[in-house]
Amino acid sequence: MILVTGGAGFIGSVLIRELNNTGRDDLIVVDRLRDTTKWLNLRDAKFNEYVHADTFFTPGMELLHNKIDFIFHIGACSSTTERDVDFLMNNNVNYSKSLWAMALENNIPLVYASSAATYGDGELGYDDDHQKIPKLKPLNPYGWSKQLFDQWVLKRPKSPPRWYGLKYFNVFGPNEYHKNDMRSLVHKGYEQIRETSKIRLFKSHKKGFKDGEQLRDFIYVKDVCKAMLRMMDKNCTAESGIYNIGTGQERSFKDLALATFEAMKIEDSIEYFDMPDSIRNQYQYFTKANMEKFHKNFSDFQFTTLEESVADYVKNYLMNKSRYY
Repeated sequence: MILVTGGAGFIGSVLIRELNNTGRDDLIVVDRLRDTTKWLNLRDAKFNEYVHADTFFTPGMELLHNKIDFIFHIGACSSTTERDVDFLMNNNVNYSKSLWAMALENNIPLVYASSAATYGDGELGYDDDHQKIPKLKPLNPYGWSKQLFDQWVLKRPKSPPRWYGLKYFNVFGPNEYHKNDMRSLVHKGYEQIRETSKIRLFKSHKKGFKDGEQLRDFIYVKDVCKAMLRMMDKNCTAESGIYNIGTGQERSFKDLALATFEAMKIEDSIEYFDMPDSIRNQYQYFTKANMEKFHKNFSDFQFTTLEESVADYVKNYLMNKSRYY
């Protein structure tokens, strides 16, 4: 069976649907649903077991553990504004260590979620070279929690048979609706256009960047999940390690906004406003994944263009009665 932690979340639920599309429904989903709308991400999904994250490692679960032959560890608190560092240590670091130990003991391949937030302000670049990772300085506790686990993994004398830590860049797409302020601009912008016929973007507060032209490496969630499925393939010969998962192309928030207007067939109208003081000092103005390692190991992998991705998201999900994948 395949374990998917964070299976009710954004990336995890799309991954489950992609697994379903390949005929796999022998899945164990681990998450915390609480009183959020995340359950809707699983409404059309096919899986065998759902386990609350807080009970997965409790006594009596060993029988279920012994059925697992692949681990996708996507579950984490991904809020860049989370300030409870003790919670992040337990949820993002210690939980990941427990899954690593299980994978090692039972000889199970593992894919886990890291984050591009580990790169901080980008002063040291966006290179997934293992020698450079210990030097990174994240700007927020969430990024630091991901950095701590990456560093811990790289120091392990032994590892699972195959393992991949994925530094996701700016992922967008269906099933992100429960993420509130952490949703992508495409979803936020779509709602703004429906309500006001315009999109609001941050003004620039940094020399060299025009308003709305802060740059990001935007990647469609379907591409992220297809990359993970390639890593799950038993014939995958890619070297184990930490990989960037972006497109390797920097695009502006303005580009994303214009693509959303185009997909909705509405004339563009953008309003720029001042960035809140609370985030100005930790705001990234540029990200672009160095994808050399990924392309070396997956040379035939093709990423969807930003315009095609936004069009698919808007037309096939946001504009439909059922927005879920």
